Amino acid sequence: MTILNKNVLQKPASFYDTFIRKGGTELKTTHYCPGCGHGILHKLIAETLSDFGIKDKTILVSPVGCSVFAYYYFDVGNIQSAHGRAPAVGTGYKRANPDSILISYQGDGDLAAIGANEIIQAANRGESMTVFFINNAIYGMTGGQMAPTTLIGQKTTTTPYGRNINSEGYPIRMSEIIGTLEAPVYVERCMLTDAKNIAKTRRAVRKAIHNQIDNKGFSFVEVLSGCPTGWKISPHDSKKWIESTLSKYFVPGVFKDVSEERESIPIKQERPSPGDYHKLMQIKHLSDLDDKVPTPAKTTFHEELKIAGFGGQGLLSLGYVIASVAMEHHYEVSWLPSYGPEMRGGTANCSVKISDKRIGAPLVANPTTLIVMNKPSMDRFENEVVNGGTIIYDCGLIDTPPKRQDIRTIGLPATELADKIGNTKAANMILLGVYASMIPHILSDSYIRWVLPYILENKAFHDINLKAFDLGYAYLKNK
Repeated sequence: MTILNKNVLQKPASFYDTFIRKGGTELKTTHYCPGCGHGILHKLIAETLSDFGIKDKTILVSPVGCSVFAYYYFDVGNIQSAHGRAPAVGTGYKRANPDSILISYQGDGDLAAIGANEIIQAANRGESMTVFFINNAIYGMTGGQMAPTTLIGQKTTTTPYGRNINSEGYPIRMSEIIGTLEAPVYVERCMLTDAKNIAKTRRAVRKAIHNQIDNKGFSFVEVLSGCPTGWKISPHDSKKWIESTLSKYFVPGVFKDVSEERESIPIKQERPSPGDYHKLMQIKHLSDLDDKVPTPAKTTFHEELKIAGFGGQGLLSLGYVIASVAMEHHYEVSWLPSYGPEMRGGTANCSVKISDKRIGAPLVANPTTLIVMNKPSMDRFENEVVNGGTIIYDCGLIDTPPKRQDIRTIGLPATELADKIGNTKAANMILLGVYASMIPHILSDSYIRWVLPYILENKAFHDINLKAFDLGYAYLKNK
């Protein structure tokens, strides 16, 4: 009689079957050194995600360190953060996507050194995330330097005579620190040595992730892990050293567990109404004014502008006016300013997006229209304009026209024209008029004339701003 075993031992479904992203020929092996604990902890996390059925809603934020390539292995959503910033990146993602499961996976150099403030603040806020902190008491990836958790007397490449408390201070016990805070729901330290301790780590991993599924808040699991390469001993001796030495200073155990008492608090994503956005951004809401000029009907439209020059030329104000008018015309907009080292006289530019659809990111990399008022900005941004795009430039300040032949170019002496009507500072409003005349179905000239005094509140410039706008609006028609 043949007996079929239905239990098939294989990788958890939360792992890729083959590690295509890793490249090379050994597509089923990791990049970790023999005896490294990352592979074990990866497996425990992947099993948990598969068992709980949350693989497709999980986001793993990787650190800078040996596990920087965790996205090679986990078949989940992956984000690579800057060094130490995983809790901050995780906070942003989780708040924007409250139904997700957010895991921050960090090493001791990443979390306890450059990221120490990030992790403490996230824990203190009780962010709904699960943090796995791998403590091997050394910087493994960059050559074996001293880490915040390196033990007293431990030799590293930067402490060849051993860590000295008089010069390097004491090792930092992160679990004890996190455990003193009010907000965290669960804090435990485990170690990856024998089967018994790996089983304890497995239980901690599952509990920490389940707390997040239950909307209990912030969970933190520290894992003492071997680094045979950095320690310059064998994998077998690494396990012994964890048990005999490392775990005597970093004592395993539960430092806080209020999982049973803590109430489930679902996170709700709140989307302010357009009116609330106006209040939050301190933008005057003009839609209800009795004398409001009608706006054009909304149509399919997408524009990405880069407006650049020197600080003090009114370029950021120009972008702000365009964004404000487009928003009043019921388009989605974004306005992102960028300053050089000096605000006045230094470089300055802003990115403006106008769209009938939601805008994913405010930075303009390849503008459809470039409005530029100095030669350094022309040199910098000309080649970034999309094929078939437009460059509007002040030819009185930029003595060489754009070199490209695949774009539309409009040169006018905006600053000189503004000087003739009374003030060179009105050059930005002339450029506004030129741009509005190109898209009158989006930026109504009558509406702009009506709205300018509300947006630009300096009353001394009201009349000259309107004159400058009219001059720019008629410029292309009179050429």
